[in-house]
Amino acid sequence: MSNRKYTVIDLFAGCGGLSLGLYQAGWSGVFAVEKNKCAFETLKHNLIDKKHHFNWPEWLSQEPTDIIELLKNYKDELKSLRGKIDLVAGGPPCQGFSMAGKRMEDDERNQLVFSYISFIRLVRPKLLLFENVKGFTYSFDKAKNPDAIPYSKIVVEQLEGLGYDVTPYIINFAEFGVPQRRKRFILVGVRKSIKIHSNEFMGKLKEQFPDFINQYGLTATPTLSDAISDLLRSNGTEPTPDRHGFLSGRYGRATTSYQKYLRKGIPVSSVVPDSHSFARHTKEKTECFENLLQDNEIVGHRIDGDEREKWGIHQRGITVLDPNTVSPTITGAPDDYLHYNEPRIMTVRECARIQSFPDWYEFRSKYTTGGEMRKKEVPRYSQVGNAIPPLFAHQAGLVLKGMLS
Repeated sequence: MSNRKYTVIDLFAGCGGLSLGLYQAGWSGVFAVEKNKCAFETLKHNLIDKKHHFNWPEWLSQEPTDIIELLKNYKDELKSLRGKIDLVAGGPPCQGFSMAGKRMEDDERNQLVFSYISFIRLVRPKLLLFENVKGFTYSFDKAKNPDAIPYSKIVVEQLEGLGYDVTPYIINFAEFGVPQRRKRFILVGVRKSIKIHSNEFMGKLKEQFPDFINQYGLTATPTLSDAISDLLRSNGTEPTPDRHGFLSGRYGRATTSYQKYLRKGIPVSSVVPDSHSFARHTKEKTECFENLLQDNEIVGHRIDGDEREKWGIHQRGITVLDPNTVSPTITGAPDDYLHYNEPRIMTVRECARIQSFPDWYEFRSKYTTGGEMRKKEVPRYSQVGNAIPPLFAHQAGLVLKGMLS
């Protein structure tokens, strides 16, 4: 493979999961577009300030940026990038399409899909990598309107109209070494003037996987316990450095290849992992969690609806995690899951481990938020839950580089 630097722009970059994986695969960032200041602060701290991943253009400020404003104010600058950009990656916010949330056709975030297409029209990269939730492939209100077309089909047709050979995939990241069942819509596009085909992507991804995990000493199917068993509260606690009045867990011994891989770059003397701060549960909630953990029949089972009353659960539902299999999909809601052997919800760092973020990747802004502020703030839990797992992005980045070379 040649030593030339392959260039990438990351749209809707969030806290940087996709950019991190592409950085690990040897890509050279040009810039990233992320509107939310909380998520951008995390991306900037890790990938701009620490890793110098981006060769940021002088005409664009290193600050949170709305893609609609970018398209309006920098049309000529974006056009001038034609012929210089190998890959445009990223996925518009997916909450309006998510099957886990309230699927809302009129969610204004859905329209950002068309901003993505406008960006492609201006920049004309050689390759595209587009990610969204599986629900992106389903039509809204199919029962009321049988002719409704899913957004995924609209995007494919518009990109083909711009001269791209496009192949959509549904990919479960658990099949690529991520300890989590997380199915996502992934679309790969190649400019038709280039003599490679987008339908090569999946075959190359699967073909490369055994060598990839061997190179990094990983296993093909790590479990939840493999990912986080060194982060138990029983290891001891220290005051959380950046969260007054809370306690963080101490590092235990790394016992699995996955833990050792994600702890690379952390000094041996480190005691407290970043963002490993425990929630302060009420006595009543802790007792409820202790009761749940004593019943082996409900492990891995979502407790919601009327069943909540039996256990005294007041939230919308909770799943007792199973240490011996992969985790369910990590979301931005911290109280969706109960730790598999401690009466508490997961920490941000534990969620980040399941998402395959290395421990040196530090999260910024508030830990969590609620109510109306959920629409404006993207605190640490949400940043992690919204991200593309870097371990998958790393593999995708290697395949895309191979296709270009």
